[in-house]
Amino acid sequence: MNSITQAALATTGAQPLAEASQPGRLISLDVFRGLTVMAMILVNNPGDWGHIYPPLEHAEWNGCTPTDLIFPFFLFIVGVSLVYALDGVKRQGGPQGPVLWRVLRRAAVLFGLGLLLSLYPKFNFPVVRIMGVLQRIALVFLGCSFIFLKTSWRTQVWLVVGFLVGYAVLMQLVPVPGFGPANLEPSTNLGAWLDRLVFTEPHLWKQSKTWDPEGLLGTLPALGTGLLGVLTAQWLRRKDQEPAAKVAWLFVAGGAIILAGLVWAPWFPINKALWSSSYVLYTGGLAMVSLAALYWICDVQGHRAWTRPAVVYGVNAILVFCLSALLSRTFGLFTLPLPNGKTGGVKEWLYEWGIAPHFADPRMASAAGALTLIIIWYFILSWMYKKGVVLKV
Repeated sequence: MNSITQAALATTGAQPLAEASQPGRLISLDVFRGLTVMAMILVNNPGDWGHIYPPLEHAEWNGCTPTDLIFPFFLFIVGVSLVYALDGVKRQGGPQGPVLWRVLRRAAVLFGLGLLLSLYPKFNFPVVRIMGVLQRIALVFLGCSFIFLKTSWRTQVWLVVGFLVGYAVLMQLVPVPGFGPANLEPSTNLGAWLDRLVFTEPHLWKQSKTWDPEGLLGTLPALGTGLLGVLTAQWLRRKDQEPAAKVAWLFVAGGAIILAGLVWAPWFPINKALWSSSYVLYTGGLAMVSLAALYWICDVQGHRAWTRPAVVYGVNAILVFCLSALLSRTFGLFTLPLPNGKTGGVKEWLYEWGIAPHFADPRMASAAGALTLIIIWYFILSWMYKKGVVLKV
């Protein structure tokens, strides 16, 4: 997808560089994307799932840990990225048919990659999970791209409000068929009922089979997350504002959105699995503030010497996400003896023999296992960056 995976072979030197010297691109966006993907690898690949530091775990239900920020940050980045990819087409005012077709094709490829990850390695179609992380990214990219190309920024603001309020009304006021009054419990809320109706239970999240954290109804507020990124990008691309003013107003807007999420939370709790409206505002505001800070540091002040690791991750975000999952599952197909006398996959064998014995604290050992994977991927992605190898979806 152009908005996520297009090449970003930019200078990472420390010399100050005015914003206008590279029109149409943001180093800060590459950095933000890369840091988000690195965090995703960290939380998705602990050395030992039984020993994890609390900040590296999702909230059990209501609440928000640092781990719960990763996915909405990525959807926010998708919204920002697609504006930089499509704004030229929108400004030209010509036929949009070919562009819309490319958007649809890229969304379909992303959705297909998500299905591939769900199927691999058993390819058990009767119980394959239909929705998932890449599938939600695909739907948000598709929906936000169409909305951006066909509407004004004012309409987009109202759509964010409409999506979030409408979703809250559906989840908190509409009775759930077969269960009674509206509720926000995992298996009996309206979204869970809709997923069971549309996809049937064998095709839902494998750990529950009664609901899905990337379900169909939750795509509605997820579009709100993407649109916050779309609106942020349009503000950053304005020519009538100085960079300092852009950053200042983004901090003001982001802070106000965070506060709105916290105020809403007592009535509609911050909840990643439900992608609650308060969660959209809270995480979207944090994403806005984070990008504003990186924009000021990297694009305006030109402090880039430290950005290379994040940039090399950022330009191949989808590649590293997919390959890390595929390799982990491939390693699980081969069993080897472990120190405790049992057998395990290649990844578990490497961790138990090569990393765990060097740490007294099992949680530290588990985190070290994830960090080791991040370092390994850095060297691979750095080589690809030098060669200009970028996955095009």
